[in-house]
Amino acid sequence: MASFGWKRKAGEKVSKTVVRQFEAEAEKAENDGPGQDEEEVDWLHAIKRRREILLEDCAAKSRRLKDEGALLAEEGRHWEAIKKWDEAIHLTPDNPILYEMKSQVLTILQEVFPAVKAAEMAVKFRPLWWEGWQTLGRAQLNLGEVDLAVRSFQVAIHLCPSERTLWQEDLAWASRLQKQNLATKEKIREEEETKNQILNAPELEQDYDFESDEVLAACVAVAERQTRYEELKRTTVVIDSEGNIKNVVTGEGGSEDTATPSKEQFVKARGL
Repeated sequence: MASFGWKRKAGEKVSKTVVRQFEAEAEKAENDGPGQDEEEVDWLHAIKRRREILLEDCAAKSRRLKDEGALLAEEGRHWEAIKKWDEAIHLTPDNPILYEMKSQVLTILQEVFPAVKAAEMAVKFRPLWWEGWQTLGRAQLNLGEVDLAVRSFQVAIHLCPSERTLWQEDLAWASRLQKQNLATKEKIREEEETKNQILNAPELEQDYDFESDEVLAACVAVAERQTRYEELKRTTVVIDSEGNIKNVVTGEGGSEDTATPSKEQFVKARGL
């Protein structure tokens, strides 16, 4: 496309005076232009530098609050520590260490839901941090989410397979609890099934000769189901000291061998 600028030969339509005027204005514009651009660059640089200074101040104050919270937590002043870490999170909301420390203390305080939420934020901002996944798994165990805890520990092991505590303590314990949950669900299913067989016993739907042996056999069958149902109701699924799943009958009617387990034989779910 042709250029229709003002720079063309002076002739009848454009006088030399106008040409000189245009040339003067063009030179002025060329001289003023770089100055304005430079001023804008200086202004943007100042804003950027000021922002960097503010971020550095926030980071320094956040580190100070983090350390103060850690000291408070070591002294057992957990809620005060959490308050310090919340202030630090407000300054540096993408710092995963703050969330992980907060989750540990919330787990100690049995604040299960906030503990899980804080640990989830930690792994969100640092997904390849095995300690964050370990803390998340422990918080999930405290919440009763055993399957999710097993998965979190597996992720942590994948990220750091050389950490023996993940294998020997965290994952091993979570796996035991997972087996216990499955055994408990199976016991409940069997209990419900036995109860339904008592309420809807097929032997009671038939016509019998009351002088025959069939009546006695039917009564014996129903009585056996009733006994089995009562045993299931008194049965508790526990983990022994070796990590084995056992059904223990407790309460009246239980034998001495199947009484409430002693502390020497069984261990409770630890509060992580």
